[in-house]
Amino acid sequence: MSLDHRLSPEHEELRRTVEEFAHEVVAPKIGDFYERHEFPYEIVREMGQMGLFGLPFPEEYGGMGGDYLALGIALEELARVDSSVAITLEAGVSLGAMPLYRFGTEEQKQQWLPRMCSGEILGAFGLTEPEGGSDASGTKTTARREGDEWVINGSKCFITNSGTDITGLVTVTAVTGRTPEGKPLISSIIVPSGTPGFTVAAPYSKVGWNASDTRELSFSEVRVPVANLLGEEGRGYAQFLRILDEGRIAISALATGLAQGCVDESVKYAKERRAFGRPIGDNQAIQFKIADMEMRAHMARIGWRDAASRLVSGEPFKKEAALAKLYSSTVAVDNAREATQIHGGYGFMNEYPVARMWRDSKILEIGEGTSEVQRMLIARELGLSA
Repeated sequence: MSLDHRLSPEHEELRRTVEEFAHEVVAPKIGDFYERHEFPYEIVREMGQMGLFGLPFPEEYGGMGGDYLALGIALEELARVDSSVAITLEAGVSLGAMPLYRFGTEEQKQQWLPRMCSGEILGAFGLTEPEGGSDASGTKTTARREGDEWVINGSKCFITNSGTDITGLVTVTAVTGRTPEGKPLISSIIVPSGTPGFTVAAPYSKVGWNASDTRELSFSEVRVPVANLLGEEGRGYAQFLRILDEGRIAISALATGLAQGCVDESVKYAKERRAFGRPIGDNQAIQFKIADMEMRAHMARIGWRDAASRLVSGEPFKKEAALAKLYSSTVAVDNAREATQIHGGYGFMNEYPVARMWRDSKILEIGEGTSEVQRMLIARELGLSA
């Protein structure tokens, strides 16, 4: 496999287009949405019109016919300006629509994907539970079959895009049976928004990602058709592992964007801010901080692009995705801390983008697999654990 991760002309054109959108449309507006903890429907609608929600999907389902590298490029450019908008796209594609594309029937794909690719509706992925985060195999939500229906009971937490006005469905994991040894058989089931018994809680009060939608969900005797089973019965656990492997590449691209955004803002501030009669960027201590930040962002970019290239070419990518996610999320936190330090007191003011970046960075070491889980996966891929 080639190690040349320079972009093709088509990917570079996409990068420039999203970069322009991020700076001209997102940047001027998103701060107000963030402070009001308000979902930016107008921005999301424009992203849908651009085709960003359909980037990695075939044209036959309303997609753009691109690939996972294209999705990562868009996520990185958006996250250079704001992570709330980027995570809305990431979750809408890799967690909302991708399970349907990977495991859905043709009828399910035709029913849901065109509207998801256009951004008309968002999908969510209901995996995490109050007692089951990293231990997703400990799912407590159940689904029993009664005639031609699944009857779902349980709850999910920290679910992105699950309660917006344009949320169309949530795919939930639920225990649908037991093996002869008593182990749970976990399946994935599509639950359309508005289904009786499906309750969406008020938005969480979060440290960061304040312009994105994150909710707790509850299911009380929720009935959906048997045809809403996604993939094979009892294979939901394996399906979500595949989805999370791919999603880690997307989160890595997002984290890289945040890390690069910290560089962008720090360079600009270091040129403008004067102290002791000269720009602070003339000071070697500031120069070295920013140089290290740029180094980290650059290496993170190589990491996620390598993992994405392996995925696109059909090669094994599990270890590379875990490496990219672990490194880039660490880099995002490090760069956000240093950018805040460079900005001094202004970095503690919400009017400056680095304050948002600082608040948004920590979740990247937690969501879609904690840093500890990534280390476990890497060790396992190296043959160091059973």
